[in-house]
Amino acid sequence: YNIWVFGDVASDDATKGGIPGDQSEISFIENFETTADNGYVEAIWVHYYDGISRCNEAISKIPEIEMDEEIKNTYVSEVKFLRAYYYFQLVNIFGEIPLKTEPIRTSEDLHVAVSSVELIYEQIETDLVSAINHLPVEISPANLGRVSKGAAFGLLAKAYLFTKNYSATIAIVDSLESLNMYQLLDVYKHNFMLEYENNRESVFEIQHLTGQSPNQGNSMNQWFAPQKENGYFFNVPLQNFVDEFEITSTEVVDPRLDYTVGRTGQVWINGEAFDPAWSPTGYIQKKHLQPLSEINRGLKGNGDLNYTYIRYSEILLIKAEALNELGRPSEALMALNEVRKRARESYLFDEDLPDFGTIPQGLLPAVEETSKDVLQEAIMHERRVELGFEFHRYFDLMRYGKAIAEKALIGKSFDYETDRYSPIPQSELDINQKIN
Repeated sequence: YNIWVFGDVASDDATKGGIPGDQSEISFIENFETTADNGYVEAIWVHYYDGISRCNEAISKIPEIEMDEEIKNTYVSEVKFLRAYYYFQLVNIFGEIPLKTEPIRTSEDLHVAVSSVELIYEQIETDLVSAINHLPVEISPANLGRVSKGAAFGLLAKAYLFTKNYSATIAIVDSLESLNMYQLLDVYKHNFMLEYENNRESVFEIQHLTGQSPNQGNSMNQWFAPQKENGYFFNVPLQNFVDEFEITSTEVVDPRLDYTVGRTGQVWINGEAFDPAWSPTGYIQKKHLQPLSEINRGLKGNGDLNYTYIRYSEILLIKAEALNELGRPSEALMALNEVRKRARESYLFDEDLPDFGTIPQGLLPAVEETSKDVLQEAIMHERRVELGFEFHRYFDLMRYGKAIAEKALIGKSFDYETDRYSPIPQSELDINQKIN
């Protein structure tokens, strides 16, 4: 999950946190001083290309196995989804990268020139379109974590959005919604709680189990937790992120803020008062943390809370953005306001909220603006607060373009042309003779 370094810390939502000097290579990424020998750049490159290598082997060899054809096609489709997922992460971190779709058989196979961003996205599309036909609509309880048809639709919709193919985006979202599998949960915070894993809002969720050998636990539970809980308190929210949340005239804040962030005056996940001294910014994010009643201090780095990469709320925001770009603002507003409605109606379903049962006056009113530019800003705002600390923000800023990205990252001396992508790691440059 080094993806949080690139998705959160490099953005305007978070800073490294932790003890000063600890994991200092994260600071270079945060401040856009990244070099090819940065350990985090190396680790994420190796992680995803290892996955791609295994996918290529599987796609090559599974068809040769004598087995039920339907099962065989499903396995190949699952692997193609994974390869598309790995390439989607890589292309958004590094830009132009080697496109490897065949197993490595000789030393010459190690030398592959970089392909354009456009070609990488074409491969992502090819894999996902192929995969969709043979993936199941519903995953049985015994197979949770396997790839569904909806997951492939969701990732493909995201890829089309990132490449500004808005008509294709809407067509794929329509296909996902026609499955009748996904709905928003009544209470936003339930998406990040153990007892609600693999729920109806989850489109693609990565599974974790604690106490396994080899380790299958979620280490973010330790990386992001306060030191008092045997945590390292990395990836801490900035004031800029906290200030993004709307507040009423009577100072009632969007409930998603306190579902996402621990802050002064609020109760922490274990039931005690939050102490701002736990973090260098005074805030700690909550979405990937479990209370000590679920995972004690001794097992802190071996949590069993899943990570949901795509939620249905993001699908609705993808839909809203694409419709707005296509000049269909009334339809875009319907999707956007569905997300806002769920957030404000948490007061009708979450008994832990003050004055439970009544929606505070003026809280998260429906957006009515149909001007394309104003509505675009409203959708960007909603993505930031709805998906905060789910590792999407930096990549959103980059796809929004130079003006928006440089304005958001102005304090980091960020230059869009030179800093948008991380450098290819030195280890690849040393091995791969076709990269200049």
